[in-house]
Amino acid sequence: MNRRNGEPGRYFSPIPRFSPSPFPFLKNMPKKDFYEILGVNKNAAEDDIKKAYRNLAKKYHPDVNPGNKEAETRFKEINEAYEVLSNVQKRTQYDRTGQFPFEQGFERGRQYTYPGGVDIGDIGFDIGGIEDIFGNIFGKRPKPWSEAGRGKDIEYSVELNFEDAVKGAEVRIPVDKEIICRSCNGSGLKTDAQKKRCPVCEGTGQKGVTKSGFTIRQTCANCGGTGFLAGETCYTCKGQGRDFSREWITVRIPPGAADGSRVKIAGKGTPGPKHGRPGDLYIITNVKTHPYFTRKDNDIYLDLPITIVEASLGAKINIPTLDGTTLLTIPPCTSTGQKLRLKGKGIENKKTKTRGDQYVIIAVIAPKDLDQKALDLLKEFQKIHPYNPRSGTGW
Repeated sequence: MNRRNGEPGRYFSPIPRFSPSPFPFLKNMPKKDFYEILGVNKNAAEDDIKKAYRNLAKKYHPDVNPGNKEAETRFKEINEAYEVLSNVQKRTQYDRTGQFPFEQGFERGRQYTYPGGVDIGDIGFDIGGIEDIFGNIFGKRPKPWSEAGRGKDIEYSVELNFEDAVKGAEVRIPVDKEIICRSCNGSGLKTDAQKKRCPVCEGTGQKGVTKSGFTIRQTCANCGGTGFLAGETCYTCKGQGRDFSREWITVRIPPGAADGSRVKIAGKGTPGPKHGRPGDLYIITNVKTHPYFTRKDNDIYLDLPITIVEASLGAKINIPTLDGTTLLTIPPCTSTGQKLRLKGKGIENKKTKTRGDQYVIIAVIAPKDLDQKALDLLKEFQKIHPYNPRSGTGW
């Protein structure tokens, strides 16, 4: 029975009864390989994609090829490919689903209608198959589209001497990074572009096309979806909306920085696309080797050479520390390898605010080039005190 009017033998379907596939034209839509268009492989890094785009954009830009329709078409394809592959989310979706989500016309905010009056553009779906589309039509909550993306992080290496790394220091560094183009404020268009709207789409960037009973709002081929005539791109950034700038900033390296430490400066990275949040700047510290100090965690070590006499009789010796020189007492009968501790003379722990220790490693050094008198005295000493440190070893 017809559930709408009670007539027997007929059934009402909420889906309009046209061809077996609700989107028959999708089978015949041309597939574009964005990686092939930019001349990069599918594992290409972001920097390689950006470099390839810049080189191709300069070659096929309408300003460089006035009146060349083939170059103009190529330029639009290059921009379309870069728009997808330069965006992490779009690129991931493209690698997973292919060309369909990024074909002309299937874009956020565009209206796509089919018999029955449902506007697919109102749904705002995230392409995952025909089932997802109809799930959205019949009450499934649409998936949200991401907001403006976050900018890239930047890393910069600075070289510090041992003392500056331990005590902290201020360094002034140049940071080269992408910025929003000052000439066009990131739009990629000349400031007077608004005065020369595209006559085909009347500045909307879209044009209605009917295919297989569908009325689809597609990207205007005459202006590439910008709403303005070709050739109206910003001369400074060549339509990219980005420029390069060197900024000098002063960075405070906190005390206790080790070799390879990362110091984060929030918001000093590359600006995000579409005026999104900028990335961060990370300062990587390269600490120079000290001539006599070595570091292990928050403790420092010093190798101290002493004479046989100082080791035997004991001595008081001035030694270096992070706080200057201090007097160290060598106890009598000290041997090579013995470790003496100076409490609290190490590096400050940033969390506990307590300092590590300094350890002095003793090395007894025998004198060289002894004269006969010194040799005779040592022999006499051996007779008086016949000591064998290897006794009991069985050697």
